[in-house]
Amino acid sequence: MVSKSASELSGKTPTAAPLTKVAAVTLAFWIMKILATTLGETAGDFISMTLNLGYYVGFGITFAALLVILVAQISARKFYSPLFWLAIVATTTAGTEISDMMDRSFGLGYLSGSIILTLGLAISLGVWYLRDTKLDVVHVNRRDTETLFWIAVVFSNSLGTAFGDFLTDNMDLSYVQGAIVTAGIIGLVVALHYMTKISDVLLFWIAFVFTRPFGATFGDFLTKPIEKGGLNLPRDNASLVTLGLLVVVLMLSMWKQRSKMVAQPA
Repeated sequence: MVSKSASELSGKTPTAAPLTKVAAVTLAFWIMKILATTLGETAGDFISMTLNLGYYVGFGITFAALLVILVAQISARKFYSPLFWLAIVATTTAGTEISDMMDRSFGLGYLSGSIILTLGLAISLGVWYLRDTKLDVVHVNRRDTETLFWIAVVFSNSLGTAFGDFLTDNMDLSYVQGAIVTAGIIGLVVALHYMTKISDVLLFWIAFVFTRPFGATFGDFLTKPIEKGGLNLPRDNASLVTLGLLVVVLMLSMWKQRSKMVAQPA
């Protein structure tokens, strides 16, 4: 799903490109979002399970890192692509710890956890809408708006993790089957984007949530034991490979953007 500009959404003639602190929602955006969620899943499990630190310590480490990165992101005066995607990775890693802690430490279960996180996402988006009367990422250009955006991102990535685990643990789907289910939902969102007049803002947030379980189930497929349907790859190796792919796509995206800017007439 590729976003429309503010002028296209309003039907007005474009004047100047609006300032935003969020990456342009292109095909590369969704590829990097999926890779970031896969990395968040494998890295989060590496911290809590492979290093045997537990969910409380894992949450403390990932949430502290998330706060530092988000302060840097929100304090920045303009958009920096590497910093933005580092923040996305941090939210997906913390989201893994939040979901696992709610299920395994608090005993809530993935279904109850998903309901709680859905309410949190709805409230954060509701507050954002009441303040700005819009939820599209084209206009994330104030610190208060950006703070609400990142709160919604944390809830959506945590929700996506819980939903993905619900599919594999509660619904007894294999990791491949769980990925197919979430891929089907994402495909439906893409079809609705091109074939209907449903709000792009609504479709963006639905896609943003469901790319998380897609990446998470793929991460589980890479690292979980063979008897559970996974490939049993070491979590650190899987994380490094995913990080490498994310960096490659990011660099290609930045190169393409710079090429467009150079090609534009003065």
